[in-house]
Amino acid sequence: MVQTPAMEAVVGVLRSEGVDTVFGCPGAAILPFYAALQDSGIEHLIVRHEEGATHMADGWSRTTGQVGVAVGTSGPAGTNMITGLYTAHADSVPIVCITGQAVSSKLHQEAFQAVDIVEIAKPVTKWAVQVKEAAQAPWIFREAFRVARSGRPGPVLIDLPLDVQKQVIEWDSTIDAPLPVSTVEPHPPRVERALDMLLAAERPLLLAGGGVILGEAHEEVVEVAEYLQIPVQVTLMGKGSIDEDHPLYSGMTGIQTSQRYGNASFLESDLVLALGARFGDRHTGTLDVYRGDRKFIHVDIEPTQIGKVFQPDLGVVSDTRLFLRALLDAAKRRNAGRRAGAWVARVAELRTSLTRREDFDSTPIKAPRVYKEINEVFDADTYFVTAIGLYQIWGGQHQKAFKPRRYQICGQAGPLGWEVPAAIGVKKALKESDPDAEVVGIVGDYSFQYMVEELAVAAQYDVPYVLIMLNNEYLGLIRQAEIPFDMNFQVDIHYDECGSDNVKIMEAYGCSGRRVFDPGEIRGALEWARKEAQRTSRPALVEIMIEREANTPHGPSIDAVKEFEPFPDADTTD
Repeated sequence: MVQTPAMEAVVGVLRSEGVDTVFGCPGAAILPFYAALQDSGIEHLIVRHEEGATHMADGWSRTTGQVGVAVGTSGPAGTNMITGLYTAHADSVPIVCITGQAVSSKLHQEAFQAVDIVEIAKPVTKWAVQVKEAAQAPWIFREAFRVARSGRPGPVLIDLPLDVQKQVIEWDSTIDAPLPVSTVEPHPPRVERALDMLLAAERPLLLAGGGVILGEAHEEVVEVAEYLQIPVQVTLMGKGSIDEDHPLYSGMTGIQTSQRYGNASFLESDLVLALGARFGDRHTGTLDVYRGDRKFIHVDIEPTQIGKVFQPDLGVVSDTRLFLRALLDAAKRRNAGRRAGAWVARVAELRTSLTRREDFDSTPIKAPRVYKEINEVFDADTYFVTAIGLYQIWGGQHQKAFKPRRYQICGQAGPLGWEVPAAIGVKKALKESDPDAEVVGIVGDYSFQYMVEELAVAAQYDVPYVLIMLNNEYLGLIRQAEIPFDMNFQVDIHYDECGSDNVKIMEAYGCSGRRVFDPGEIRGALEWARKEAQRTSRPALVEIMIEREANTPHGPSIDAVKEFEPFPDADTTD
């Protein structure tokens, strides 16, 4: 066998697993790994905070569908990564975080920056492991990539003691390869039962969750929907599973991120085929209303997801793509194809009549107007990233998505600050496949400052993208949540004229920005930012000053969502 430094073997594994970019920050306890990385051909971006590295790896993974990699040293580097691991775990994003560690003999002696990161990370990873023997390093990394990709994808943490990193092992790259990832095929009788239920239903819906995006099943969703003429809804994580201009698109159900016609069509349905959806509480609201008298078929690659929130009438453990292919084959064998009927016409009627207004011309700017401009300025190939807050809800309600992996959102964990680093990861993921693709981060004024230091990474490495900020100088979602408590306490972050001068913050990092007060200026500012990002190869910000105390539609259940704005003129529905 070939004598190879252990960390050179590890880096060789990364290359063969398809990793071309890693995000991280060196430190004394991880330097042998960095020594192997420097001439490897893998690009490294030095971050300003290790959480930023995890979110960059997250964005990279969501875009490529491959395993992203973040690197940090020992102690606080690993603990800084926990939020990113939690985010990836919650949204089923495969990433590997690599941490340095004090030498093995010192771990029990409270050595400098020695912490049991494996135990800390276990609740927010699929696997957390410390390499105790150098000879195991390449095999542990192979297994890490297999685990991250398998079943319901997710993050893995690997901890590398300094003494282990320095060793030489026997490893030959010419006879090494990634470990196989097993497929999860549906049990044929359950496919047949699902088809029976769909054909028996009068008002069925397909519900495309994040598993459709992860499983590359979007084409199959549309094919099944068109063959059986079943309307399709999406969850927030499933946006992009179907072109939202498709005649069978029937919106999004939820108590926050939803369309009025989405909730209405769901409430009229009698069967829901949920594909890779986790029935999150912001989607379902009160369960008795959500479930009603309708039947549910739940398809998920992870067996323990079935029945976690409520027991479906039929559960199917399967990869979503393989299930849909089997379902379509079964339907064609039965010659079960249908023409659009009364239910499809009803959904189309609801889609036309139950909308929300976006054409506001008032000042201060109303947020729906911002999304109207976004929909009209950017094309279907644009990659969007957005995080948590009122702007996430407005985005879910008003922003259109047309293709998979183009609308990326941290759905369950909701960490503030995700957008700035995630957009870097998205753009770097496209460096070979689509280097001219536009990337747009939509951010709130509060979230922007959580990881604003990562703008320096984008500037240093020439990563251009557009940032659109909805600035109400408030913790807007929390202000709204405080209303039932009859308070407005510690959520107002306004001071001076506009609070923090975010345009100057952009300029301090070598980037560009403009502030907009009038709705008529939005489109011109967006066009400027697109050109400025390309001209400078750095982020460009459009800061839009919106109405300070605006509420998004919300409620406890999908039949009791309170609206706060007037409906379009043609809509007189209560």
